[in-house]
Amino acid sequence: MKNEELENMLPGFADLAVGSQAVFRRALEALSLPGRVLELPHPAQTPANGHPAAALLLLALLDSDCSLWLSPSLAGSQAQAWLRFHTGCRCVSDPGAARFLWFAAADPWPALAQLDWGSDEYPDQSATCVIELPSLHEPQSAPLRLSGPGIQGHASLQPRGLPADFVVQWAANHAAFPRGVDAFLVAGHSVCGLPRSTRVQHAPHTPLEP
Repeated sequence: MKNEELENMLPGFADLAVGSQAVFRRALEALSLPGRVLELPHPAQTPANGHPAAALLLLALLDSDCSLWLSPSLAGSQAQAWLRFHTGCRCVSDPGAARFLWFAAADPWPALAQLDWGSDEYPDQSATCVIELPSLHEPQSAPLRLSGPGIQGHASLQPRGLPADFVVQWAANHAAFPRGVDAFLVAGHSVCGLPRSTRVQHAPHTPLEP
């Protein structure tokens, strides 16, 4: 890392233990309550690249044993240097070799099937995706119906910016359980957990009242 980069490096958590634990607890809460949009605490100044929630999640989740893939607009950015400096993570160019992936909102995605789904023996070693979206609640977006552990009955989510075939991709991911990837959907400082155990479908169309 160049001296100029070090001189301009943003600090990490103001209090490492308190900050990382607060973000980590909220990440676990998001995964335990799939589909619920939560506000993420922001106990650190984040880089200009990417959404603050994505940067904070990865700052709390990554360590020197983790491999990280970043989508094109994030690769080589201040955000990448910031995460490498504060977490010691290793950046990789192959999304299939990464334990964590950060998808910027404007970038194309690798297919979920290309990622590491773990194995039957070690399903916990699969990838986790942090996915930026323009909005996690867009009334004009087609609603998604979520069901599974942590959801009483079903939950509804109306994010904007998911690929058109996301429901199909996620169905294959869900069917591979206990293998498969977990995901965090983020926008701004908000986060929504989507574990592999969650089933995602298009919500049934409800006819308008006459």
